[in-house]
Amino acid sequence: MKTFKLITTVFIAVFSSGILSAQNTESEILTTTEITVKQGHHAQFIEGVKNWKACYLENNGENEWNMWHRQQGVGNLYIMSGMMPNWAEMDKEDQASNECYVILLNLIMPHIEKVNTRIARTMPDVSRSFPEDAKYIRVNYYEVHKEYAFEQVITAVNDAIRKKEGQPRGLWYNIEYGGPDTPDFMIAEPFTKYADMDIKRDSPAKIYTDLVGEEKAAELWEVWFDTLQNSWSYTFELNTEMSN
Repeated sequence: MKTFKLITTVFIAVFSSGILSAQNTESEILTTTEITVKQGHHAQFIEGVKNWKACYLENNGENEWNMWHRQQGVGNLYIMSGMMPNWAEMDKEDQASNECYVILLNLIMPHIEKVNTRIARTMPDVSRSFPEDAKYIRVNYYEVHKEYAFEQVITAVNDAIRKKEGQPRGLWYNIEYGGPDTPDFMIAEPFTKYADMDIKRDSPAKIYTDLVGEEKAAELWEVWFDTLQNSWSYTFELNTEMSN
């Protein structure tokens, strides 16, 4: 019973958070909830979320969220993302969410296999803004041995990218809370369509090397390989009908 209450509390908290959008100059809190949908329950889950959203808007709910559908990997997984300026936002009660609790309980929860939540901090100094017309994101996750060394690398490389292209290519996050399998960092690179991923661009490594030279670049790559433990990637598609 405690676990069930916790899961529903998490859903209400994320549904009541702000949308994943342009990063401000001040660091903010990103909440992500990975939702694995039961096999054969996909259509029911989608309709349940749409019903909850309709209820929320009918009750004058003002908060926003994004629902991203993972395109690879095991299982049918969605990620709900929300932004908060600070922890104090968690103390605020959202009456519209409370009014729609029964829909969450009856039309969404029965179609979910498991839920995994994480909390991260935005890294505005090494991030770009999030374009309003983005429909896809490519997310790279990183497990590292030394966070300070990893930040040293991504800061240097993103400064080089900014000098050449005008802004970094993605939005960086430092993941602060989660289970034992939680990565330490992630970067979300936005795209408006899949064809954008076919565009040939110099790699971040080449851009940095061209800027500083082979010798200095080799020193940074040594730091990179010393701290990097593991990395993996997925692409996600935004479901606008389930987002707000």
